[in-house]
Amino acid sequence: MQDPQPEETSEPLVTNRTMEIAVALILLGVSTIVIYDCQRIGFGWLPNEGPAPGFIPFYIALILGVSSLAILGRAIAGHGSGVSFVTRSEFGRVLAVLLPLAGFIGLIELVGLYVASAVFISLFMMVIGRESVLRSVLVGLGVPLALFMMFEKWFLVPLPKGPLEAMLGL
Repeated sequence: MQDPQPEETSEPLVTNRTMEIAVALILLGVSTIVIYDCQRIGFGWLPNEGPAPGFIPFYIALILGVSSLAILGRAIAGHGSGVSFVTRSEFGRVLAVLLPLAGFIGLIELVGLYVASAVFISLFMMVIGRESVLRSVLVGLGVPLALFMMFEKWFLVPLPKGPLEAMLGL
């Protein structure tokens, strides 16, 4: 049995403390907006009716806001200050998946779900998975074909189509 590869060392891109502060501030902002809106629509108990429309959202936002303040306080006090949240190499691997996925989502609008899926799966298998061109193309065509049969023919659920499907009359 071979020794496992040593972990790749890379400089930290961001620390846990920084991310905890950022997320706490974002969630605090969201809870503030929800609380403000619940004030507008009402969050009390209406006589002979029960809770007002903002009753449950108000209290959920209040709990979220208090929790966010607690996390923010701990992070500012130095909790998790030296621990790396993500390194440059790890973030690069995340981007290697995220950027093609964003391209796939944009491609759906132009060419439809089935063609975009075929392109995405094939290229992803070749580039990231380092699979052969033949295997990548076969899987890239087979999966969208199976999805087409399942959703369009069996479940009768139409999915976004593009110009190719229109040309084929599908």
